Amino acid sequence: MRISAKADYAVRAALQLAAARDTGPLKAEAIAEHQGISHKFLEGILGDMRKGGLVLSQRGGNGGYWLARPAGEISLADVIRCVEGPLVSVRGERPPELSYTGPAASLLTVWVALRANVRQVLEGVSLAEVAAGRLPSEITALAEAPEAWANP
Repeated sequence: MRISAKADYAVRAALQLAAARDTGPLKAEAIAEHQGISHKFLEGILGDMRKGGLVLSQRGGNGGYWLARPAGEISLADVIRCVEGPLVSVRGERPPELSYTGPAASLLTVWVALRANVRQVLEGVSLAEVAAGRLPSEITALAEAPEAWANP
């Protein structure tokens, strides 16, 4: 699985908004500066997140962006899906839409298992947990395995 710059930036922007939940709306410029993201690129991402119902916005001097729901109710998967679509696709198709024959027939099961595991991780972590640095034990256990940090 590959996490695009767009998905990474969207998650980082959402985390910045989660961390600022009590301070009012954040301007895109401030989010871009704090996260080292191109302001122009971030504006497009925030627009996608607004259309997807994850953030709200207000124009004007006191305007900016804020999360549409509490950070504890928004998973990393929600943010990634909002800007990129399905978490796992093969040639642009979702695994259940595929079919294989012959020696590749069981490959579909592999793709579905991959999707299930990606969902388990990304749906199992909320913006609030990441922003607070309190990840679920299942996630930290996966990351603590030495082979998780090795590049084959």
